[in-house]
Amino acid sequence: MSDKKVALVTGGSRGIGRACAIELANAGFDVAINYVGNDEAANSTVEELKSIGSDSVAFKFDVTNEEAVNEGVKQVIEKYGKIDVLVNNAGITRDGLFMRMSSDNWNAVINTNLNSAYYVTQPVIKLMMKQRFGSIVNMSSIVGLYGNAGQANYAAAKAGLIGFTKSLAKELGSRNIRVNAVAPGFIQTDMTKDLKLDGVEEHVPLRRLGLPEDIAKAVKFLAVDATYVTGQVLAVDGGLVV
Repeated sequence: MSDKKVALVTGGSRGIGRACAIELANAGFDVAINYVGNDEAANSTVEELKSIGSDSVAFKFDVTNEEAVNEGVKQVIEKYGKIDVLVNNAGITRDGLFMRMSSDNWNAVINTNLNSAYYVTQPVIKLMMKQRFGSIVNMSSIVGLYGNAGQANYAAAKAGLIGFTKSLAKELGSRNIRVNAVAPGFIQTDMTKDLKLDGVEEHVPLRRLGLPEDIAKAVKFLAVDATYVTGQVLAVDGGLVV
């Protein structure tokens, strides 16, 4: 077992997940990334993490499949022997007005953005409880705090993560496991490239859209530095909802 701390980042091959993995690698972590589809992006991320000095491996499994998750987490533990930080980042959007939203689009978002946190976190916290140490950061959204027309499924999932975060923080605090959430605003990623964001900057006090690196720094703060912080939701939105 390495003396270095180990982080598992779901949805870690691109966008915010990739930025989180890089930030944690720069903080001295060996980083395991989970991904489901894009081998090229995953391999590219792993190579970058290795160039930083992280013993990084990509684990391909579907976070909406409980059996696949259990096997994937088992493989991570077999490789590293421990998991010190878990970042539940995997997420998708299937936007549309609720009255016309298909059950497939509702369930896809709930399964990927919310149910996956249950599937991944449960086996991980069993290990963290034995370690009597751990930190979990869940990727919520300001949409989970304030809602957004056309994103009822996404808002429901992200709001669910906030309740999940606060409940787990109360359950696990006595085992020295902290659980927090980050609520990004509008961030420039592949997920948001199709959204109509023209003019959004005018409503953001910092007058710009966020970058994945902005979120990654907040994740690293909560995961590593904020040793007396648990059950909190940190909005990283440039002041959009002040």
